[in-house]
Amino acid sequence: MSVLSTERFSSRVDAYLKYRPHYPKEIIYSLRDKTGLRPNHVIADVGSGTGFSAELFLENGNFVYGIEPNAPMREAGERYLRTFKNFRSMDATAESTTLPDRAVEYIVAGQAFHWFNFESAYREFKRILRPGGWTVILWNDRETDTTPFLVEYESLLQQFGTDYNQINHRNIDSQKVRDFFQGADVMETEFENIQPMDYDGVEGRLLSSSYVPNVGDAEYAPMLSCLRKIFDEHADDGHVDMRYKTLLYAGQL
Repeated sequence: MSVLSTERFSSRVDAYLKYRPHYPKEIIYSLRDKTGLRPNHVIADVGSGTGFSAELFLENGNFVYGIEPNAPMREAGERYLRTFKNFRSMDATAESTTLPDRAVEYIVAGQAFHWFNFESAYREFKRILRPGGWTVILWNDRETDTTPFLVEYESLLQQFGTDYNQINHRNIDSQKVRDFFQGADVMETEFENIQPMDYDGVEGRLLSSSYVPNVGDAEYAPMLSCLRKIFDEHADDGHVDMRYKTLLYAGQL
């Protein structure tokens, strides 16, 4: 992971923690059924960020190493998960986790996966996984064209996003994930994930994105004015739905 990729969310942490969608608990049920996940398995959550993906496994009873190189994100995750005694936060990267050989049964990578150097991360994952271990990749994929509001929200990002098309995680499609597994069988599942939001929530969700203008930028106020307009046009009883498909991939390297 480059310095740029590890630092670009530093000013967005509070909004990220407050307004980004969590992961559906059905992920755990699916992994139990299809991979044999048990509470005694040890997890490395690589790119653990604010702790949303780690939370799933901690609630399942697993011990989780949170691997996160960005200090503000890592500290936010430590605060968010402070009540879990089975969580250990680590300042490290996907390419160099600092974990011992064969340390974990599961590696989990969430939204940060598209920032990884795939070749180096693959080698590191092979090193820290125990025999028969699983690699799980998951993220919330925002829908862009299923409602009029989401169509216009996507247009706003295209208009105001600084490098939206360059770093959008949609650049990592199903085939690229499968390529990461280098020919191993990959289980692929998706779940519906809907997040009803008022205007403050939609604004916070927008500002949690690293590719939009921040406070002080000349485009910041025009962007929010545009957001307010499309929200007011499409809100029902003061809310709109942010709709996601949560994508889950699991395989053995």
